[in-house]
Amino acid sequence: MMREMRIELDTIEKVKKFVSLVSVFEGDFDILAGRYIIDAKSILGIFSVDLSKPLTLRIEHEDDWETVKETLQEFAV
Repeated sequence: MMREMRIELDTIEKVKKFVSLVSVFEGDFDILAGRYIIDAKSILGIFSVDLSKPLTLRIEHEDDWETVKETLQEFAV
């Protein structure tokens, strides 16, 4: 099942913390930024997009949605 949430990663510290948190999950995490799709577990990929605007996080193949949502709540818009 695919889920989406809007997130904001507007500081270097937020990006580093976000990547470390999503890296522990098994599912596929992608960030949609305009026409680009970035691996959310890639810190370099995230820094390659415009972080001044909210982003869409797409999560697939992760069974524990409630835990993911709770873990990433501080980044939610």
